[in-house]
Amino acid sequence: MDKKVLLDSLYFRHACKLFDKSKKIAQEDIDFILEAGRLSPSSFGMEHWRFLVIENDGLKQMLKPVCWNQAQITTCSHLVILVAKHHDVQDPTYYKKMFQRRGLSAEMLEGYLEKYANFLSNLASPKAWCEKQCYLAAANMMSYAALIGVDSCPMEGFEHDSVEKILEIDTTKESIALMLPFGYRAKEQSQKFRLEAEELVTYIR
Repeated sequence: MDKKVLLDSLYFRHACKLFDKSKKIAQEDIDFILEAGRLSPSSFGMEHWRFLVIENDGLKQMLKPVCWNQAQITTCSHLVILVAKHHDVQDPTYYKKMFQRRGLSAEMLEGYLEKYANFLSNLASPKAWCEKQCYLAAANMMSYAALIGVDSCPMEGFEHDSVEKILEIDTTKESIALMLPFGYRAKEQSQKFRLEAEELVTYIR
């Protein structure tokens, strides 16, 4: 693919604060965006996420007050909630299954299980680790959405406890990492500001 097309999509992507409520994303396009999330990389291949896709206007209205009354919540076409599975990734039944699907020998499987268990034991916060992993999926979803002309806005500005209660998230097992509203912008994109590459990139050769 033309590199300019890819870069143009990144210039197109911005934190859209207001969506055109009259425009809905086609099912095939939201499926494409979700597939970009599903196929994202994850540490140890644990796929630390699941996606709640909210189209219901009544539920969006209920969520808005606990999301700092931000317009994205109720004007977006689809509100995607990235839920971090911090219990699953610590459950031997789950992570053994995830390693077994690679077709490893018994010896290699045992090696992976031991290495992973040691990794978990040294984590300061498995929950924080899982939520951080969700951002890999979020980045892919936003970038691939931009490629097909769909706008998005990563959101951390919400009352986690209240949102998790409304969505009936079992917080002993899962937590909300972030929200991703998707839709089509209602007004022109604001100017994009980024540091120059010279300020960010250091080559060590």
